[in-house]
Amino acid sequence: MAAVVLESLSVPRARPGSVVATTPRAMAAAVPASLGFPSAALISEFKGLRVAGRSLRVSLAARRTRGRVSHRGAVVCEAQNTALEVPDVTKETWQSLIMESDKPVMVEFWAPWCGPCRMILPVIAKLSKTYAGKLECFKLNTDQSPEIATRYGIRSIPTIIIFKNGEKKEAVIGAVPESTLITSIEKFV
Repeated sequence: MAAVVLESLSVPRARPGSVVATTPRAMAAAVPASLGFPSAALISEFKGLRVAGRSLRVSLAARRTRGRVSHRGAVVCEAQNTALEVPDVTKETWQSLIMESDKPVMVEFWAPWCGPCRMILPVIAKLSKTYAGKLECFKLNTDQSPEIATRYGIRSIPTIIIFKNGEKKEAVIGAVPESTLITSIEKFV
């Protein structure tokens, strides 16, 4: 299967009174002909995307070098910060968020330079959403709070510890599959 990387995307804007494509087939027809596909309709709307005009300075520089006027803008993704986030816990918030929680708590001990830690973080974020209301999920940066990591004997990251009623109940070491974490969580929720 071949993949195509688009350097830029031109999205034609609908003119007042024009008919806009609303079906997937019609929208697919709006792919530029330069990609080898017929161009027959306008793209109506993409949620989370907008066309942002280029700055005047960039536009004027582009006009001088190319010798033609371009009114195209950049396509900007407005959904950049909508990914699930796992909240941080620190030495200062440890007692209130972890030890005094009335729900089971899953904490990932991690560091920003750790590749496996960053790989498992989306899995923990997904589980946080799946078990919302039944389980709290946090991450603790071991570089910023080494005292807590030492207290729980963290020698390798990522390490995921499940706490219940302020007590360490189970630890999982390494970037494990989602199913392994679910098995551990199900014991305590």
